[in-house]
Amino acid sequence: MERPGRLLQLSELRVRNTAYEVSLSRSLLTWKKRVSSSVYHPFKPSLCRSVAVSEIISVREEEEENSSKDNGSWRKIRERQERDCRRAFTVSYVERGRNHRWRCAEVSFICPDATLCQRWVHSIQEQLAALSCRPKHLLVYINPYGGKKQGKRIYEQKVAPLFAQAGVTTQVIVTEYANHARDHLRTDAELKQFDGVVCVGGDGMFSEIIHGLIWRTQLDSAVNPNSPEEALQPCSLRIGIIPAGSTDCICFATVGANDPVTSALHIIVGDSQPMDVCSVHHNDSFLKYSVSLLGYGFFGDVLSDSERKRWMGPARYDLSGLKMFLTHHYYEGTVSYLPAKGILGTPRDSGRCRSGCVVCEHNGEAFTQKGEKYKLDETFDTESDDEWRLVRGKFLAINAASMSCACPRTPKGLSPAAHLADGTTDLILVRKCSRFDFLRHLIRHTSKDDQFDLAFVEVHRVSRFRFAPRQCQSDSDLNLQEAHKRQIFGPLCRDHPACGCSPHYSSWNCDGEVLNHTAIDVRVHCQLIKLFARGIEEMTVFEEVTSPCAI
Repeated sequence: MERPGRLLQLSELRVRNTAYEVSLSRSLLTWKKRVSSSVYHPFKPSLCRSVAVSEIISVREEEEENSSKDNGSWRKIRERQERDCRRAFTVSYVERGRNHRWRCAEVSFICPDATLCQRWVHSIQEQLAALSCRPKHLLVYINPYGGKKQGKRIYEQKVAPLFAQAGVTTQVIVTEYANHARDHLRTDAELKQFDGVVCVGGDGMFSEIIHGLIWRTQLDSAVNPNSPEEALQPCSLRIGIIPAGSTDCICFATVGANDPVTSALHIIVGDSQPMDVCSVHHNDSFLKYSVSLLGYGFFGDVLSDSERKRWMGPARYDLSGLKMFLTHHYYEGTVSYLPAKGILGTPRDSGRCRSGCVVCEHNGEAFTQKGEKYKLDETFDTESDDEWRLVRGKFLAINAASMSCACPRTPKGLSPAAHLADGTTDLILVRKCSRFDFLRHLIRHTSKDDQFDLAFVEVHRVSRFRFAPRQCQSDSDLNLQEAHKRQIFGPLCRDHPACGCSPHYSSWNCDGEVLNHTAIDVRVHCQLIKLFARGIEEMTVFEEVTSPCAI
């Protein structure tokens, strides 16, 4: 077996008429400038550049262009004949920029003869072909109506050329109506012929994809998705997100930037980032899957109110947020939760979930072992009644954050220390307080202060939780749409908490969609899906180093 560090190729090639020593191993392509002087310069910048083979997009052979003019000189003719015998090959690779953005860069190497050039191209192609994690055929769904209605243009101009350059073939479906992608994945899609599914759109489009893919996986595995007690089967296909919506929180939390080119390059190199998914049930009926935020009270009211102002565009969220802050509704109910056991990390850690997260790796293994024990011994109880905790009271907001929920507006997010794939969600309870105190809590989402260090806020890392409103009718279910209409057109005092007439029910905001049930049962499924991403890399990896060798 060949050692990882062994060189596969080593030659002296030229880049822009400058000699470089170029080497290729199984993991790295390196080019180092040849220095004729033997004098050591300790403060001279490095003249060496390396690129991981796993981050090479493609390699192509091409003839060197001959731009010299014939002036009748025999020497010029001889030089031109020698130059015509040379061949060049161009390597396209990932180049990191600022703010976690990736770009496709190129470097061309000139070989002294065609045979050597072909040998280099063959060696690099051979290493790329050995990367089994890279997708070869993708199913692409484009939402032409999301965001600024630029999804199709973004894909055709920025993404499709990169896929073609990397040799990735695609089947493209432009969605024609709401839930088109979900329905197609559930029934019609021939998933076995694809290596992944890509959505071009916003968070709503991503929600369609996971609902279709998870549902299809459970049916194929003979798992009942309507039962909240069922352990769901992980999806085998990875999901790629090309951001083209009004909100792209999932992409921002998993890549670190809302940039189509960056996301396309993550897909091409075959990155894989597991992610937890929460299933939301009412009694024995499935409602929704959630990967980012479940919010009752303030965030549920903001979403419900903003849905009636869709004509305003993204500005509707600001107006609805201000309105809900001023009305200051609180809601009575009971929250019961199951604390996560045997895990690393707490909601108030200073560390963040980053690429190669140790917490996600450790906790993922712990939950896998629990699942295997349950399969071997069905009497093994993973959720004892004695372990459940109860909290009753009046709440301004009840939030469950399965990730940090960071976005450009709130770089820290609702729960900065939440993890993408640790099998838990951070349950944040904001009790009734004054408007001033609630404003302090909201402002801390955009500052460096600990947003949980407030007397009326408590946070718990849980694997499951339930909520029941104080006056829960038979919940057949208390048609929330009708209830909201009565609140809108009812007496003025209904919107004024000083009257003691605060509405009995809010609604749940599930990843930007309104749920029509208030009493819900939420369970976290550890690492149920995988994305074409690697998590947010540490900033030190992105720092640009000025080098004469950076061609």
